[in-house]
Amino acid sequence: MRSTHSGYTRLSKVHKFSAAGLGAAGAAAVAFAVVSGGTAVADARPVVKPVAFEAKAFAGQGQGEAARHADEAAARAKTEAAAKAKAEADKERAGKQAANRSTTREPVRKPAAVAPKAYGDNLEGWISQALDIMKAKGIPASYDGVKRNIMRESTGNPHAINDWDVNAVNGVPSKGLLQIIDPTFKAYHVEGTSWDIWDPVANIVASCNYAADKYGSMDNVNSAY
Repeated sequence: MRSTHSGYTRLSKVHKFSAAGLGAAGAAAVAFAVVSGGTAVADARPVVKPVAFEAKAFAGQGQGEAARHADEAAARAKTEAAAKAKAEADKERAGKQAANRSTTREPVRKPAAVAPKAYGDNLEGWISQALDIMKAKGIPASYDGVKRNIMRESTGNPHAINDWDVNAVNGVPSKGLLQIIDPTFKAYHVEGTSWDIWDPVANIVASCNYAADKYGSMDNVNSAY
């Protein structure tokens, strides 16, 4: 039976469609639309069947991925442990080698101290020592030239004194091996020798220094100077 109200036609039957087989993914409904002729027709939209998921497959993939990551982590840990062990072994070996070198290294030998040259306490020793000092100071003279003048002036007596010549008259007598007066000795004294005019080495060096200044060398002196 049909009835009209306000220009609209009311359907007398409602067609129901059931969607089966959709499972856990849900159901699709078929909608109805009213057309101008008052007839209800179905909106025939395609029903999409949900894709079934293979839970087991995904589970298997997850387990495989986890196993792979675990294997990689284990490999990295093993490599790092081996590298650490090698580094520690190298460090220990280097320490032992250094210790061995320190214990087996020969001690540094200091150069032996040069003993001072010894000179005799006699005319030969005095002349030799005086000549070594004069050589270091650049004062010229030879052994023969020095000895020759000593033998003429004092006959080798380091305590000889002239108390009769003009110098003695003037209060400055000639003294020592080469008969030098006090003012001349002080003026030509050589550093490193004694300030005592009676010291044989100091007497020779100062006298030769004076002779080198006045005559070029004691070797050039053949008389009183």
